Amino acid sequence: MGAGADWRAAPREDRRSGLSQQRKCVGPVLRKTCFSVCVATAGFVLLLGVSLLYLPDPYKPEQFVPEEKHAVTLLIWTHPFGRYRKLPNCSALYQIGGCTLTDDVHVYPQADAVVIHHRDVATGTADLPPEPRPLEQKWVWMNYESPSHTSGLWRFEGVYNLTMTYRTDSDIFLPYGYLLPRGSKTEGLKDRFAHPLLAPSRSHLLRPRLVAWVVSNWSESHARVALYHQLRRYIRVDVFGRAGRPLPEDSGGSVVRLVGRYQFYLALENSQHTDYITEKLWNAVRAGAVPVVLGPSRQNYERFLPPEAFIHVDDFPTVRGLARYLLMLRRNPARLRRHLDWRGDYSLHQPAFWAEHYCTVCRAVRRTRGRADSVQDLTRWFHS
Repeated sequence: MGAGADWRAAPREDRRSGLSQQRKCVGPVLRKTCFSVCVATAGFVLLLGVSLLYLPDPYKPEQFVPEEKHAVTLLIWTHPFGRYRKLPNCSALYQIGGCTLTDDVHVYPQADAVVIHHRDVATGTADLPPEPRPLEQKWVWMNYESPSHTSGLWRFEGVYNLTMTYRTDSDIFLPYGYLLPRGSKTEGLKDRFAHPLLAPSRSHLLRPRLVAWVVSNWSESHARVALYHQLRRYIRVDVFGRAGRPLPEDSGGSVVRLVGRYQFYLALENSQHTDYITEKLWNAVRAGAVPVVLGPSRQNYERFLPPEAFIHVDDFPTVRGLARYLLMLRRNPARLRRHLDWRGDYSLHQPAFWAEHYCTVCRAVRRTRGRADSVQDLTRWFHS
């Protein structure tokens, strides 16, 4: 297991045809509507006593190549959501050399690649770069929203050359978070970015509060809101965020610090799609709470986490059954420990938006000089 950041050089047709459809029913707990969830099946499984997603390490120093020979200029077309962030030094932060990052649009004719954030061009906040594009220049489609919140894809068929998302079958893959095994070869580098996960102590198992949920985007149409309405009939759920109480002052505005007081955290995604596993899960992991997840299938989560590291709502035929299980774990620390003992073997890394993403793109572009296939199936693939 290493970083979830790499470019896979298989032809696009091979990657897309490698997807399989898997029926997943979120409904026994929330609603009785079953829908298809497509789970990528490219081989990323590492057997370390549990099935985990095997990911190449982004901090592994690249084999030496003269920087002047493969150096690239990467143009950030817009800062995502219009929020300016200083561009990173990829060599100093991630040992990715030969990268010049710029947000100066006047460099467009000389840029080897252009990173384009989907939301900004889809909503009309920004236009696409002008055509015709320079010879061999790559346009990179970057998007970290779910398909349910990604509009206008049909307008961009055949426009882009590479995709960068949280999906494992993206051309450039970087998830919201991932685990690093302790004692890996990148120990020195990972210490700069990863958070060691502590094995459970007695105080860890006897936390004073039961279940928390931090939510900002509240919609009665969301499956997660339906789950909450049912769950609160059986157990207390403390709700924070724009849709609940403000985060306590003594938490310093930190979700992780707040969740650290609870035994369980509702890591409920706003929509259920392949590989769409966001910071909601990883904040719970970092805080030492057991995440109760609603998102893609259990099988999909197990590509990123040990199977005992989370509780999936689909593990129970009813919400009442889920509530009874949480209460049983609260009364039985030995059973609760089973969901936490794995932690001592791993550290957690959550990529920094958007510095690590830009540097990861730069490395991919360096490796694919001279190749400029276009993405013809963007809508079908992303919604699969």
